[in-house]
Amino acid sequence: MYEWGSRTILKIQDFARGNKMSSLINAIEVEDLRKTYRSNSSEPVRALDGVSFAVPQGRIHGLLGPNGAGKSTLVKILSTITPLTSGRASVMGFDVSRHSLAARQQLAVVLQQTATENLLTVKDNLLIYAYLHGVKSREAALRMRALAEEFEFEDRLRETVQELSLGTKRRIQVAKIFMLDAPVIILDEATTGMDPIMKRRVMDRLRTEARNGRTILLTTQVLGEAEELCENIMIIDQGRAMASGTLPELRKLSTHIFRVNLSFAETNGDLVDRLEALKPEHLRVEANVVEMLFRGEEASLLGRLAEISRELPILQFEVHGPTLEEIFIALMEEKK
Repeated sequence: MYEWGSRTILKIQDFARGNKMSSLINAIEVEDLRKTYRSNSSEPVRALDGVSFAVPQGRIHGLLGPNGAGKSTLVKILSTITPLTSGRASVMGFDVSRHSLAARQQLAVVLQQTATENLLTVKDNLLIYAYLHGVKSREAALRMRALAEEFEFEDRLRETVQELSLGTKRRIQVAKIFMLDAPVIILDEATTGMDPIMKRRVMDRLRTEARNGRTILLTTQVLGEAEELCENIMIIDQGRAMASGTLPELRKLSTHIFRVNLSFAETNGDLVDRLEALKPEHLRVEANVVEMLFRGEEASLLGRLAEISRELPILQFEVHGPTLEEIFIALMEEKK
């Protein structure tokens, strides 16, 4: 367990005793959160409209939604950058409105916007960030060297950030959060611009951090990444929660969507025509292997596939629930 754990828990317990709070269970709590932007020249814009959720300590929680859904607004409110209009939000038991400094001290945040100073060197970006958050200089130097090796920017430490590629800048931004011992991590589109190998490395590190007790709120439009990493997922659109739960729970919302994988012993010329007659949403045939995506009643489809199998023996037959991407698309289409 990280050393921050005991210090943070003691701090929370002291705060709770002084404010008659109940014992802490969730690292993040959001209740009926609303945010309205007003201007003199246009109608008010409601960016968040009654969002509620909680993230237990040591979990990775995904926050998904299309552009303009309200994800970044929610992250900024939790980060104490943007004030809420109504409702309640807390980080490690500290209310983000009433105890904003204490809440901020529990966080390490990477926002979608650039999170580095372009005119400073990579080294100075990391060391100054750690210093401003109370990490001692010797410890900060050790962490910087370890992170530079892990995320492969040892040869860039003396370069200014403005000289770096988008992917390398993002590596530096993500590395910054690991300079701190904060118990809660918020990542807004963290792996944007990274190559697949570095994305995998970041994902592995996040799993390790969660196993060691840190709580992670992850916003992303890379749905496969969320499906692999997140224990709980909330999908929002137009400031409202569309669905929330584990991946199996979300699949129950889309029971009419399923994937079928078939492997035939042999095929003939009219196989594709016969499969297309089943009206799949998606069909891919490669050699003797077929992948299809369907919407509808599973039982009737299986009966028709059984008819085909009498003529063309099926070696392997698999039925799967929808992927997170398929659930997401279905929810967005149902909303229209």
